[in-house]
Formats: sequence, C-alpha cells, structure tokens
Amino acid sequence: MTDIKITLKDGARAPSYQTEGSAGADVSAFLVDDYVLSPGEWAGIPTGIFMAIPEGYEVQVRPRSGLAFRNGITVLNAPGTIDSDYRGEVKVILMNHSKVPFTIHNGDRIAQLVVQKVERSSFTKVAALDETERQSGGFGSTGV
Repeated sequence: MTDIKITLKDGARAPSYQTEGSAGADVSAFLVDDYVLSPGEWAGIPTGIFMAIPEGYEVQVRPRSGLAFRNGITVLNAPGTIDSDYRGEVKVILMNHSKVPFTIHNGDRIAQLVVQKVERSSFTKVAALDETERQSGGFGSTGV
C-alpha cells in the first residue's frame, strides 16, 4: 500500500474508499456556497485537499460513473494527473454535458482518485521507426 500524506482545510473531507474492492477513493467538493454548473460549462471545483505524493507515483483524477450516467457530469480532462511534486490544492475540473443546470453542494462526492506507479522514459531520436502491420492507422482504423 502506498502512503500519501495529506493536509486538509478545516472542514474538508479526506479521500475515502467506499468498498473493499474500490480502485478509486472518492473526493468531495469543498464549497462555501453551492455552485451551479450550467449546461456546457466547466469549472475547477475545490476539494480542500493537499497531498505529498511519493516520487514515482501519480494520482489520477477520474469521473464518478454515477454522476456521469445520471447527470452527464464528468471530469473534463479525464484522467487528470496530479504529479508527485505538486503541493497545491486538489481541484476537479467538472463539466456539465447535460441540458440542465447541475448544483454542486459542499460535501458532494465529485470525483475519484486512483494512485498509479509511473515510470519516466528517455526519448531517443532515430532516423526511422520499425514497421508494424498497423503502421499509422488510428481513429477507428481497426473497425467499430
């Protein structure tokens, strides 16, 4: 298990797993006033959470399936990445894909955090790349 140190603004909720098998820990909105997210709008919603992620790891910010399915609310840059050297407040970029306004209340679970091990790579310039059967086919080139 990876230990991530956190600090919280007074009244903010720590990330929490809802079941034993949950891959993501839910995070909640930390708001003074309700926020109405209009159709087609996106906003950075504060969580009141600050983290020290160990080097070699990232925390991914992902949508909650219930919000997406029931309300058309998702994380705009899913999955968002929180790097190990970031120490600012975690904010979630939510977008309303529905046709009706959606109200976010303080304490609403708005996203989930998934901890992932990452590996840095080197990028080597070469004269040519090896050939594959697929080559440059993309964006549906293998069928629907």
